[in-house]
Amino acid sequence: MKQKHGLCERCLDRGRIVPGEIVHHRIELTPDNINDPSVTLNFENLMLVCRDCHAQEHKPEKRYKVDQMGRVIAYET
Repeated sequence: MKQKHGLCERCLDRGRIVPGEIVHHRIELTPDNINDPSVTLNFENLMLVCRDCHAQEHKPEKRYKVDQMGRVIAYET
């Protein structure tokens, strides 16, 4: 977040100034690569995005909401 000045990288590319809230993996995490640090922790595979841009990335997927303790509280399709 600090290196990207807290801004959504996708919005910034479009000339919009929007706070980034979520670190998105460019290469999607899967059961096959979840334990591969070159995918999960590689700085080049991470992108700071806002909630709207992150939702666009995962639009066709099922979405979960969590509370402050990390518990699933809602499910959206």
